[in-house]
Amino acid sequence: MTARVSSEGLIPVCWKCIRFLHTHLDKSEDGRLIYTGNLARAVFGVKCFSYSTSVISLALLPYIFAQNNIMFGSLPLQILFYGIIGSFTVITPALLHFITKGYVIRLYHEATTDTYKAITYNIVLSETSTVFHQNDVKIPDSTHMFTTFYAKTKSLLVNPMLFPNPEDYDHLMGYDKPFTFDMEEASEEKQLKDEK
Repeated sequence: MTARVSSEGLIPVCWKCIRFLHTHLDKSEDGRLIYTGNLARAVFGVKCFSYSTSVISLALLPYIFAQNNIMFGSLPLQILFYGIIGSFTVITPALLHFITKGYVIRLYHEATTDTYKAITYNIVLSETSTVFHQNDVKIPDSTHMFTTFYAKTKSLLVNPMLFPNPEDYDHLMGYDKPFTFDMEEASEEKQLKDEK
């Protein structure tokens, strides 16, 4: 640890922290890391917990069948009870995956080809990568709860506030491109797309 001189006095500087922060954003084989999702560990933990409770429920279901066969005399009550247990066992992990499948854990940018690589979790909790070009990014016409943008056809969710460099987010979304107010050009482009 060293100190830097400023107008107010000495400021302690930890060079290891600065070196870590600098190398954290350096290039890797995937490109430059421009985004890290802050809920990645929480998403992974909640999905693990949901999967484990579902597996435990499925493992204990035969034992519950044997014990409750004595308590429930009527067949419709048994069907209702086991249907509710089974649906929660299957629906909860499926719903969690549907909600979190587009959550971006890390986002890399390769400047030479202007391509991005988004890392997300798949259904078996392994990391999946989606590679797309900046031209493939489409902003939804209306706001969607779990979608910031579409990369080709896949919906992805990022938090704009977590980009260390706001220009990276602007470039990803295409906000750095020139904007035109000419409505005739937009309508002509739409007609050409519709004709194809």
